[in-house]
Amino acid sequence: MNPRTERLSLYDQVSRACSRATTRAYSTSFSWSIRTLASDIRPGIYAIYGFVRLADEVVDSFQGHDRADLLARLKEDTVRALDDRISTNPILQAFQETYHRYGIDRRHVDEFLRSMEWDLHLTRYGREHFDEYIVGSAEVVGLMCLKVFVRGDQLEYERLERPAARLGAAFQKVNFLRDLGEDTGELGRSYFPDFDLATFGDADKRRIEDEIEADLAAAREGIRQLPRDARFSVFAAFTLYSRLLKRIRRLTSRDILSTRVRVPDIEKLVFLAGASLRHRFNLV
Repeated sequence: MNPRTERLSLYDQVSRACSRATTRAYSTSFSWSIRTLASDIRPGIYAIYGFVRLADEVVDSFQGHDRADLLARLKEDTVRALDDRISTNPILQAFQETYHRYGIDRRHVDEFLRSMEWDLHLTRYGREHFDEYIVGSAEVVGLMCLKVFVRGDQLEYERLERPAARLGAAFQKVNFLRDLGEDTGELGRSYFPDFDLATFGDADKRRIEDEIEADLAAAREGIRQLPRDARFSVFAAFTLYSRLLKRIRRLTSRDILSTRVRVPDIEKLVFLAGASLRHRFNLV
């Protein structure tokens, strides 16, 4: 390896490490599940999460700055990174490498960034916009990950595409329901269709929960068909989110507006151990 190639290889390693550190800093649950993936596909999932988290932070956390301008610059940098196959931003460098290695659909990147743009100016969603937002903010993320899980195999990807999208949608809706009080109170946003804080009641909450349950049920069959070295990681995340939804179901509509539900770490470990046993005996 010549010195120039060696230096570029080192930069790629640093970029992957940056995405891994970002994932571990922002999401304990996903970090735990990613660590159970086969070692060759783990960096790709870290890279996707790092990219998604970067855009989400620009939109939600960079208060006091021109977030629209910052997001526009991130979008431009992303396009250039994908076109040029190089970026001085380590997160984008890791993402563009993953994008090209596994043949991720450019449309999915565009749809994701479109949903991030909506977060800057849309505060209320009707059914049509909500469904489109879920596609861009969650379903396409699941599909990008699926492309890594099947190692770029297009036929396998197409076979598992719909369940993967439903799983991404379920995860996002659980997050929205868990963060309902924060989103409406601090960010002034309401994602659920035709949501009215003044009239939100237990029946509305149950309707959302039932919709999530349907997404999870549709996703489970797809999880069973994933490559074995990716299946447990996805099933572990599925198990944790299913448990989170059960905790949310126990609350009233008023409680969910003032309580951010989480699964304690010790309980996560117990459920992950149970998921491991079910996976080992093909009981996913």
